[in-house]
Amino acid sequence: MIQITKDGDPILRTDALEVPKEEITSPKIQKIIKDMSKALSQERFGVAIAAPQIGVPLRIFVVSGKVFTKRKDNNNTNNSIESDRVYINPKILKTSRRLQESHESCLSIQGRPKDRGPDVAGIVERPDKIKISYLDKAGSKQEYGASGFIAAIFDHEIDHLNGTLFVDKAVETWEIDDDFNKVG
Repeated sequence: MIQITKDGDPILRTDALEVPKEEITSPKIQKIIKDMSKALSQERFGVAIAAPQIGVPLRIFVVSGKVFTKRKDNNNTNNSIESDRVYINPKILKTSRRLQESHESCLSIQGRPKDRGPDVAGIVERPDKIKISYLDKAGSKQEYGASGFIAAIFDHEIDHLNGTLFVDKAVETWEIDDDFNKVG
């Protein structure tokens, strides 16, 4: 089982290093990507993970395929989950001026067992739209524009790569219970 790095570990507060393009398809980097997806799949509440969250100081993040899954029919049945998406050396190209209130938590800000979810949630003001450039897991340059929930995920994960946690930017935080309900 791959352990999630918790707040207090210095790796979460340092700038992650770029992955040299020629190393992206190497067994070492491909194993890191596989480990990230595996760690993410083990987390009941996780939708994305950055390499520093598994103790690797590289500029890589993975977003769970369930975030991008489309409904197959109007009855909301027969869903098929897309593959996890990998973003290497991401750079923000553009963000909207309009901000959204993003309700967030983080796998690295928790003390509970993995099946019980994070201890803290909060509100962070993030761009409503974001456009990034990145290298995919084959080393090809890509660009992707996102809005809403996915834009918030991208901004949150890029923050991880820059040594920033959501609690650093939160305008409000609160404790949560096992079902993500506010405590108190």
